[in-house]
Amino acid sequence: MTRDMTRATTRAGTEGPARRLLTGSLRSLTVRNFRLFAAGQVVSATGTWMMVVAQDWLVLDLSGGSGTALATVTALQFTPMLLLTLYGGRLADRHDKRALLTGANVVSGVFALALGLLVVSGAARQWQVCVFAAALGVANAVEVPARLSFIAELVGPDLVPNASALSGAYFNIARVLGPSLAGLLIAATGTGTVMLLNAVSYAATVAGLRAMRPEELHRPPRPAAGAARVVEGLAELRSRPDLVATLALVAAVALFGLNLQLTLPLMARTVFHTDAASFGLLTAALAAGSLLAAFAGTLRRSRPPARLVTGWACAFGALAAATGWAPNLPTALVLLVPTGFASLYFAQAANHRVQLGSDPAHRGRVMAVYTLILQGTAPLGAVFVGAATHYLGTRSALWAGGLISLAAALVAAAADRGDAPAGRSPAVRTPAHTTGTGSRP
Repeated sequence: MTRDMTRATTRAGTEGPARRLLTGSLRSLTVRNFRLFAAGQVVSATGTWMMVVAQDWLVLDLSGGSGTALATVTALQFTPMLLLTLYGGRLADRHDKRALLTGANVVSGVFALALGLLVVSGAARQWQVCVFAAALGVANAVEVPARLSFIAELVGPDLVPNASALSGAYFNIARVLGPSLAGLLIAATGTGTVMLLNAVSYAATVAGLRAMRPEELHRPPRPAAGAARVVEGLAELRSRPDLVATLALVAAVALFGLNLQLTLPLMARTVFHTDAASFGLLTAALAAGSLLAAFAGTLRRSRPPARLVTGWACAFGALAAATGWAPNLPTALVLLVPTGFASLYFAQAANHRVQLGSDPAHRGRVMAVYTLILQGTAPLGAVFVGAATHYLGTRSALWAGGLISLAAALVAAAADRGDAPAGRSPAVRTPAHTTGTGSRP
């Protein structure tokens, strides 16, 4: 009997910390508005990742497997991010983020529906795919900075690291499910059906946004008329060398290393000679590692130090280079899991360092700069991928990008002089700016 009691006590002791760990990692889900947001995003992001696979496969089919054509479409989709994201951040700081997100998702759904109907009818042409890719990029230039800065309004400053990490988790759940489902559906019904399903998925985000309680949002004061200018956000960055250093590293890694949406379909098609289903497995393996990183990030409770950001940039660069040299498909699948982990952990740590280090009044514009660098550099990254694959072969887009990312991280680590002085972060110094009653509808 004593032995049984001891075993029970041991089980209780071991289950207690595990339960507390699980509860702590999911604490943002206790906020109703965030639950609605997360539920809608899981559905919509799954559709988006299905669309990514379908669009890439459609472009390769229409162009006869041309890497240049794929790079062109990707560049067109992300060029509006390069040109308009700063203005999108201004809109996010100046207007109701929930309304902006609703409008952007409705517009994106209409674009996906139109392209899907063209594909299903057999009328889709390469130039039409280019047009819709550019139009979707315009909608994303408004949606992304609003979504990133909206997280703080959903949960308040204390839960921002956890909510941001959970956002990465559901995004990567979708990143696992989406490509896998897309590969099966493309093989069974074609790319058009996948695009139509993506169009329907945007309704989930819109429904979640409209079901929220506006009075429970943690909104900063509305800027005066004519305020919230882009130059004010840039001035905030100029006064923060710690943010500039992080953004510079993100720029280097994003430009040369984070081009996996281009390199993976090329590797699948021209190096491993696989079908759409196997391409989906490559993307899912990358996403599985990213999902693990997202869950690991839910345990973060404070702003990460610079050395954490640079360390994971180094890890990503080394792993991406190794994946580029993978001799066969199974080896590439194995390597893509830690590569996905390192890529997301780096991006998420950089996100938290920038977001938690910026003044809430400028957060939309600062996060727009982060978005501009992380995603707006994709057109230039596409040029790099196109040139590398043309002159050095498909594999070089991965191994060269990984080595350049590793070199940039080592330079950043060598230049690091430590974090900003304690208390410098406006997000920590003045939490009242983000914890107001937020009664504005």
